[in-house]
Amino acid sequence: MAMALAGSLAACAAGPNFQRPAPPTMASYTATPLSAQTLSSPTALGEAQHFRTNARVAAQWWRNLGSSKLDALIEQALQNSPTLASAQATLRQAEELHAAQAGSTLYPQVDAGAAAQRQRFNPGTLGQVGNARTFSIYSANLGMHYNLDLAGGNRRALEALSARADYQRYELEAARLTLAGNIATAAITRAKLAGQLQATTAMLQSQEEQIRIARERLRLGQAAPDEVLALQTQAEQTRAQVPALRKQMQQAEHQLAVLAGRAPGAGGIPEFTLADFTLPAELPLSLPSELARQRPDILAAEALLHAANAEYGVALAKLYPQLNLSATLGSQALTAGALFGPGSAVWSLVGQLTQPLFHPGLPAEKRAARAALDAAAGHYQEVVLEALRNVADVLRAVENDAQTLAAEAAAEHAAQGTLDSVEQQYRLGVASYVQLLIARQQVQQTRLGLLAAQGQRLTDSIALYQALGGGAWQERS
Repeated sequence: MAMALAGSLAACAAGPNFQRPAPPTMASYTATPLSAQTLSSPTALGEAQHFRTNARVAAQWWRNLGSSKLDALIEQALQNSPTLASAQATLRQAEELHAAQAGSTLYPQVDAGAAAQRQRFNPGTLGQVGNARTFSIYSANLGMHYNLDLAGGNRRALEALSARADYQRYELEAARLTLAGNIATAAITRAKLAGQLQATTAMLQSQEEQIRIARERLRLGQAAPDEVLALQTQAEQTRAQVPALRKQMQQAEHQLAVLAGRAPGAGGIPEFTLADFTLPAELPLSLPSELARQRPDILAAEALLHAANAEYGVALAKLYPQLNLSATLGSQALTAGALFGPGSAVWSLVGQLTQPLFHPGLPAEKRAARAALDAAAGHYQEVVLEALRNVADVLRAVENDAQTLAAEAAAEHAAQGTLDSVEQQYRLGVASYVQLLIARQQVQQTRLGLLAAQGQRLTDSIALYQALGGGAWQERS
């Protein structure tokens, strides 16, 4: 009867089979349509960008930024990052746990044993006559044990461990994507800050020259002390920005070093300027349904949902009969020399069928597993919604930041036009040197905003590559 039951349940496993969640059905990330291309502006990194629909991110998407120094740094970081090394080790651990579970449940467990026993037997203890005897017993055997897994609990446990390994694999993909994105963003931040530091220093030099002239006018009685103090206040405020910008730039360099797997004091980090980068002319834009199949964090949440579904099956299987088979084959003898002689062979075969009848904890365990499954389903939906929001935010940022750059470029162009006019007037003796210094300061002030907007456009492109899941999908294809 036990064998017949085993045969009928051999292909069954407790609990529902896992079904991948349906991907999002909407056709767009935003409530209103995106523009076919972004606004362009006549300045560096001001080119129009086109959205290429139904496209996926390239495997090495950072090469689209056109910086060989950035390419080399990211490749070095992918090899030396301790974060990736930790994630890879965690993945290996999950794979080995799966292999250990498979080895202990899919196949019979066989053990070899040997024993020697010295014993004294007194017939009087059994009401018999005779002298006590002392003798030795030697035994050797092979034992086999196998759980027939009628309800499929072992298979569900193995399925859960496989899903956990998938989760760690997607976590490794996410770590690689985050590492590349952080390096590219830090490099652009360093480049932007270097430009802003240069512009602020030039503006401070103009202000100090203006103070020198005001002091000379004060000495000649042509200016009031308040004018000099006001200029000094403005210059000191500008001077305070210099160490703050230098600090941020140095922190970006330290971040690049650590991301590349080296100490900040080790050196070797290249100096980046915005001129090192090019703005990608085309930006990929995959459908929301494809996003759910290529973004690592969504796939990781799906793997956790799969694991929770399998673990619910494990809890259900504990409510069903368990069939354990065991067998031993060996020999026993009174002397070691006769251990493998004729007539010493012994064997046993045991089949044990157990049906839980009163285990108050098992129903609660099943309900807990069901709650964990519901929690994993809610977590998956949350991750998908956050991913859709992330992409929508980045797409709007790409559009709006292009408009911001156009406005900053127009302001810088106007300030440069004013400077050109004042320089012409200064050469003709119509404008004063002070007016020329003020015009130069206005150009540098507008340049600060222009540099920030240029860096933001590059950062938006990086953010879109990350939001769409990077190029990890190619390794899975």
